[in-house]
Amino acid sequence: MKIKNLLLFCTSALFLCCSNDDSSENNVTEEAMYFPPIGSTTWETKTPESLNWNTANIQQLYDYLELKNSRSFMVLHNGKIVLEKYFGTHTATSPWYWASAGKTLTSTVTGIAEQEGLININNKVSDYLGTGWTSAPLAKENLITCKHLLTMTSGLDDSLGDNVAPANLQYVADAGTRWAYHNVYVKLQDVVANAAGQTWSAYFNTKLRDKIGMTGTWIQDGDLSVYWSTTRSMARFGLLALANGKWDGNQIINPTYFNSATHTSQNINLAYGYLWWINGESTYHMPQTQLTFNGSLIPNAPADMYCALGKNDQKIYVVPSKKLVIIRMGDAADTSNWAMSGFDNDLWGKINLVIN
Repeated sequence: MKIKNLLLFCTSALFLCCSNDDSSENNVTEEAMYFPPIGSTTWETKTPESLNWNTANIQQLYDYLELKNSRSFMVLHNGKIVLEKYFGTHTATSPWYWASAGKTLTSTVTGIAEQEGLININNKVSDYLGTGWTSAPLAKENLITCKHLLTMTSGLDDSLGDNVAPANLQYVADAGTRWAYHNVYVKLQDVVANAAGQTWSAYFNTKLRDKIGMTGTWIQDGDLSVYWSTTRSMARFGLLALANGKWDGNQIINPTYFNSATHTSQNINLAYGYLWWINGESTYHMPQTQLTFNGSLIPNAPADMYCALGKNDQKIYVVPSKKLVIIRMGDAADTSNWAMSGFDNDLWGKINLVIN
């Protein structure tokens, strides 16, 4: 009996010891997400070594980026800068265009306008712009909601160029039945401006840009409204996205809306949210085509990634599982493209050699 009791005592002691070790590991404080101060150039950093990254492959990544006409590249981990590189004459203070990556700015501000009660994305666009904003028959025009503009499912003809005058917005299919990459999304800026009673830029600056310390401006380029900023300003917006719409304790945009924006929004193009591209789905559409392609949007990238993709390879990659925001600005890596290119997958192949 004494031997049996001794064995029971030893077993219990060992169990308690192991339990205490597990508890100690579980109680390790997780690093809080860092937000760079507003109105300051200060931005905390961390080393690749502290993340156990393969530092031997960083130069290879930089060489590839330079070869592919990049102007800047930046990686944040949990908000802190791990990598920041500029190429040629481009510097941390040089502005560059976001192209269609800026669609995500419009998506975000539309969500802010909705949370303020100015609009409802399920309402028809003509509630805010009046009828006749397209050349579609009135009954067909009235099918188009703000949400259809957010999801690229307006049903309007995408083959007529970027001009969004009524004569150029012609009916092809009922709203919600066809996905097409179309500049008509920009009418959301008019919706917000009309509902807010101020210019789009003024509302954008007050409600988003200034609240997260971005710099930059909207510039009219022909029929396009294009955002220009520094790389760090683009990274600030990416960090807001990583934090699910919160900036340093301040919820800038409703997290429920933002979650919807960064997940599949309709059943035609599974890789599209509210003007955000979604990775890890089973099929996707490319801009300027009605074809459905099998597989993930960017196979080399993490499945939970969502991204802002702009003409000639402007990129914001957001990866919640790895707490990463990755920015690339520059000229087209290979040939001119609308948003996506083979460069996305190739670049992620090089990134993986560093971070994995």
